[in-house]
Amino acid sequence: MTTFPKTSRRNFLKIAATAGGGLLLGFHWSKTEASAIQVVGSLADDVSFNSYLSISPEGIITIFSPNPELGQNIKTSFPMIVADELDADWTKVKVVQAGLDTKKYERQVTGGSGAIPHSWERLRKAGATARHMLVEAAAKRWNVSSSSLTAENSFVVDKAGNRKLSYGELATEASSIAVPKDVKLKEQKDFKLIGKAVRNVDNKDMITGKPLFGLDFYREGMLISMIQRPAFGMKLKSVDSAAAKAMPGIVDVVSFKNNVAVVGKSTWQVNKARKELKIEYEADGPLESTADHDRLFKDLMVKGEATVRRKDGDVDAAFKSAAKVITREYQCPFLSHSPMEPMNFFAHVRPDGVELIGPTQTPDRARMEVAKLLNMFPDNVTVELTRLGGGFGRRLQADYALEAAELSSILKAPVKVIWTREDDLCGGSYRPAVRYRFDAALDAQGNLVGYKLRGVGINAGNCTREDNFPSGAVDNLLIDSVEHKSPITTGPWRAPITNFLAFAEQSFLDEVAMAVKKDPVQFRLDLLDRAKSNPVGEIKYDIDRMKGVIKLAAEKSGWGTKKDLAQGFSVYFSHRSYVAQVAEIEMKKGKPSLKKIYAAADCGVVVNMSGAKQQVTGGVVDGLGHAMYSNLTFKDGLPEQKNFNSYRLIKIKEIPEVECHFVDNGIDPTGLGEPALPPTGGAVANAYFKATGKRLYNQPFSLQEELKGVTLGEKL
Repeated sequence: MTTFPKTSRRNFLKIAATAGGGLLLGFHWSKTEASAIQVVGSLADDVSFNSYLSISPEGIITIFSPNPELGQNIKTSFPMIVADELDADWTKVKVVQAGLDTKKYERQVTGGSGAIPHSWERLRKAGATARHMLVEAAAKRWNVSSSSLTAENSFVVDKAGNRKLSYGELATEASSIAVPKDVKLKEQKDFKLIGKAVRNVDNKDMITGKPLFGLDFYREGMLISMIQRPAFGMKLKSVDSAAAKAMPGIVDVVSFKNNVAVVGKSTWQVNKARKELKIEYEADGPLESTADHDRLFKDLMVKGEATVRRKDGDVDAAFKSAAKVITREYQCPFLSHSPMEPMNFFAHVRPDGVELIGPTQTPDRARMEVAKLLNMFPDNVTVELTRLGGGFGRRLQADYALEAAELSSILKAPVKVIWTREDDLCGGSYRPAVRYRFDAALDAQGNLVGYKLRGVGINAGNCTREDNFPSGAVDNLLIDSVEHKSPITTGPWRAPITNFLAFAEQSFLDEVAMAVKKDPVQFRLDLLDRAKSNPVGEIKYDIDRMKGVIKLAAEKSGWGTKKDLAQGFSVYFSHRSYVAQVAEIEMKKGKPSLKKIYAAADCGVVVNMSGAKQQVTGGVVDGLGHAMYSNLTFKDGLPEQKNFNSYRLIKIKEIPEVECHFVDNGIDPTGLGEPALPPTGGAVANAYFKATGKRLYNQPFSLQEELKGVTLGEKL
């Protein structure tokens, strides 16, 4: 292990290497006006900008990246946007991870697929401003009009004079050029880097084992701690820690709240000592089990006090007069986030403040909650970010940072808390378990005249998305939800709520399409046409964008033209973007084999084609694996699956081919980290029905009788 360099403003100025000249622009990520960009002089300046673009005399271009990087490729995409507008040589661009600065950064968060949409214009203006100033510097030196010059690949070029100057040669002169009040941004057709496939900037460091992640962080003198946590609904009664304290390398055993922390000098020593603890717990609430939840779902579906989320038309009358009513129910279990890197965080609580270092999707949440815990001013708490070894929503929580801070305050020493995989599965913040019931009312002509959805969730809040399709396309619609409060902790899990809702909804719509004898793709397109020509209530999705991905997926997959393959369709809108998928299943020796999934995405302009394809493919694989295999069950308040030997994830040999396509509509980016996951379960389930004639209603699919022992994705 090794230490991490600090990412303060002063250290950035050193890293940027502009002390001997060059161009250093300060700009505000939270503002779009050009006046927010200014030239920064020396280290002595009172610099108030939250981010920087520097060009050293050697031509090295450096920028800060403020958002946490957890594999969504933001640390590569941000500088790509700047570099394209700057017309920079990509090989000379480097990026520095920024620490938390809530006074200067806006939305320093990773979650909700919102980083690129938020920063798109700000980044472009920063790059375009620097390009303008470099061109003006060259024009001044050559005594020509800047309109006669072009910028390309980190050079300003005078084609008429057959000469060029590098950005490094011009950087210092450019620093004296007035910052323009407005700059012209490129048209999409002129992008040279945006839309291309570019390798992740951290690839080499990850492959060669350089310290990037929270687990890599080390500081001389810090202590290591692992914590024993109670089952959900239990509280600490007594602790016998004598045997653990007597073991080599153990510094202390500390009880706080309901936790027992073993503190020592190495992970191995602490983990061994924790197993020697003798702890008694007692009930502090209901000790819930999965069997209780199954009974609860059925009861609340009928008797639960529902909150109406959306109501259009006269639903009762529509169902009363319907020629046919279709009713189906779908259920999903709790799920663990299971990122590759388990939770960990470093804290050093001192009299004058707190230093926090580690992987978090919400650094300001960690800062604020630690400040509240320790009764400190938030300004006295600093947060530095490491690269995150996955998150999927788990690292939106701050519980593991709070544990480190509280322990450090008790021990008066720097402490790093490390969770094992068992800790992660048994003490996590899970995807809520949910059950849905759908009802469709059809008239004598087969028109969908009524639609009802009720969602019952365990600590799920609103487990519906009441304004998503097909809302707006049905005259009489009712969507409501029921929530059960539980001691089991839940939280956002990749594509929150829609990760299962999309499967249930898209499976149900297929059944409705079959009932009215319509092609599933055409059925959805007809509903969208209806919403456009005769909308019911407010429509909060883009009808044309949704139709665009439907048509693209159908075209690329050869929908309905393949005789030996069963195809299933699904489409979903979430987090501002649209993704349609077609799954293909082939029957081999009487068993289904998932051969391929086509995905068509509309996320606006694709910044990094390599990163975009990885995001879509990863979302498909994640959606397939969890729909097919993963299942977290509880007994007396504890998960029964404690590691990957019993908590099933998808295997490499089970992953089908994934073919990605993107709609090129030229609109600003709308996000891609989450939208590709929701449609997958529905596409696979609908293909499975086409292949076998059997419907899948509950996840994981592998537990249903007809799929026991069948490895759907494995090549047979």
